[in-house]
Formats: sequence, C-alpha cells, structure tokens
Amino acid sequence: MKKHLLLIANILIVTSLFAQKPSLTKAYNCFYDKDFDKAKEQIDLCTADEKLAAKAQTWLYKGNIEFLLANREYSEKQKNESYQIRYPNAPEEAFDAFEKALSINPKVEALDMMDANEALKQLYPYLLVRGVDQLIAQDYAGAKQTLGKGIKSYEMDKPQYPMNGELYYYYAYALESLGETDEMMKYYKKALDDGSQNPYVFAKLFEQYKDANDLPNIEKTLALAKERIPNDINVQLLEIDLAYWSGDSTKARTLVDKLDPYALKTPDEMVNVANFYIKEKRYESAERLLSRANILSPNNFVILYNLGVCCYSFSEFYFNKQNQLSIQGGDKSEIDAAKSLSEKYLADAANYFEQARKLQPNDLNLLNTLRAIYVRQQSPKADEIDALIKQLEK
Repeated sequence: MKKHLLLIANILIVTSLFAQKPSLTKAYNCFYDKDFDKAKEQIDLCTADEKLAAKAQTWLYKGNIEFLLANREYSEKQKNESYQIRYPNAPEEAFDAFEKALSINPKVEALDMMDANEALKQLYPYLLVRGVDQLIAQDYAGAKQTLGKGIKSYEMDKPQYPMNGELYYYYAYALESLGETDEMMKYYKKALDDGSQNPYVFAKLFEQYKDANDLPNIEKTLALAKERIPNDINVQLLEIDLAYWSGDSTKARTLVDKLDPYALKTPDEMVNVANFYIKEKRYESAERLLSRANILSPNNFVILYNLGVCCYSFSEFYFNKQNQLSIQGGDKSEIDAAKSLSEKYLADAANYFEQARKLQPNDLNLLNTLRAIYVRQQSPKADEIDALIKQLEK
C-alpha cells in the first residue's frame, strides 16, 4: 500500500513539474483561445526562464497578453464601477514588454498579434487610468512612473484619442506632490498646449507668472482661460486676483460683487472667494462660505484658519461695541449682550484655531493669534503657547 502511495505521489510531482514547464506554444494557444488569464500564467513562466527571456517573441507575447488583459479590465470597470481590477499593473507590464521585445529585435512579429510599435502607441489611455488610480492611493512615485510611460506612448504619434492635456496635468500633479516643482511647471504648460480645459492648470500657470512678475503671460493665460472655459467661475476668480495684484481694488470689488456665491461648488472655489471677502473685511460673507466649505472638506487647515480669522474679527467688533457703549453710558443689557457675543466669538475663534493647530502645529501666525486670545481670556494656555512660540523662534 505504501509503495502505491509513493508511486502516486511521485506521479503527481512529475505531472506538476511538467505542467509548470515554460512553453511559448502553450502561452500562444491560451492567447489564441482568448483565455488571457491562463495565457498570463504561461507567459510569466516564460519570462522567468533564462533562455526564453532572451527571445523577442516571448516579450511580444507578454505585451499582447497584458494589453488585452488591461483592455478587458477597464472595459469591465466602465460597465460596473464596483468591478475589482485583478491585474492593475497590466498597462505598465504591457508597455515594458513591448519595449523589451523591440530592444531585442525591432522587427519581431507573431501571427494574430499586435505589432509592438503600434501597440505602444495605443497604451496611453490605460496608463492614464492606472496612473490616476495610483494618485488616488497617494502612490505619487508610482503614478509618476506610470504616467511618464503614458506620455511616452501619447507622444509616439498623433494620438487617436486626444487627452486634452489630462495626461500632462496628472503627471504634473504627481511631480508637484513629490516636490519636483521646477519640472512640474513644464508639464502644466504642456497640458495647456494640449488643449487643457482644467481650471487648475490655468491657476497654477497664473500663479507662476505672478511670482515672476510676468504681466504679459498672466494676461495671455487669463485670455486663454476665458476662451476655453468662459462660464467657469474659476476664470472670474483669476480676473479678480489679477485686479487685486495690479492694484485696481475698485475693479476687484466690482467683480467680487458680481459673483454668485451659490454657484460655487467645490471647497477650493469657496475658499478663494472667501479670501476676497476677507480682503474686503466682509467677514460675514466669508464665514458663510467657509462654513459650507468646512462641511464639504473637514480637517482642512486653510478653511479652519480662516474661520478662526472671521470669528476673531466678530469678537473684536463686539468687544469694541461693548467699550463704546460703556463710554457712552449705554444700556446695561446692550453692554452685556455685546460682551457675551464678544466672548462667544472669541471662544469660537480659539476652537477653530486649535483644530487648525492639530494639522499644522508649528504655524507661528496661528500660535501668536492663539496666545492673544488666551491672554484676553486670562487662560493658563497663554503661557503654554508662549513657551512653544519661544521654542520655535530659537
């Protein structure tokens, strides 16, 4: 009985080893039968084999199989958003495989398979989707690599499906996230040249030209934004920004008054308009917008900080009103009401600043304002903040 068991075991081992033997023929047959999952298993065995990995045909097979897996995956994802991508790296693996095939033999070909050069030119939509997924996952280094390949694919020939700057935009965003600011501006410009209608692209270039004091390019960027996205509220924001930057505060105020705050949809738009209101000391309007933004984007430093600024200004208003009423011998109930409101808004300001402090604990502007609040409140926290400020200033 034991001999029989050993014989069966040996047969299974031999069969298993035989089944795992790399074979380009098996890989091709699975590909031809459209069993791309099995084809991938087979071709990965081949690329891991030293002799087969030296053949251009192996990599051409690999590229074709990965290309069709990517196509299948993203087609399913378009039909059903809940579909789980099984081969997320397929676009990159296809790109690398085709390049490898060409490096071994530029004339490599196979029956019923895509030519490597032609296939490389068609990979950019899949590489874009993959790169964006990596950005969402905050894998910025991975996104940079993937989107860089996408750009290389996109620029090989006149693209069949123009991306209108999106590939360059996301690549620039990956660079920005990695702190590669000099290089990122090159790609924001390329996004614009490729027909981008993304307001963020215009805003980034607008800021760069402002920093360089380059008025002609500022005006050119604004004119192009008006041409491409005339009804986008971000174009109005750029125009207001330019008016303030140029020192034309009258024009800026007129343009701010024309804004419809209810047309604002994103937290960034709300923050930008709130900043204009704060410039004009229209704190109530700013506070309303920032409160909406805070609901949409909680734990945002800029929103929390500016809400603190607004509440602090309300507190100052009622504090001054309390003093004026006291000097003028006003009604005690009015004085008490003003005092109560001043204290309430001061506490609200402290709360917003403390929330912002959790996000950026070493911001000196914030800490100095908090110290002033706690001094007014006669809180022991004033000493704590004071010590922290001195430590940071050393």
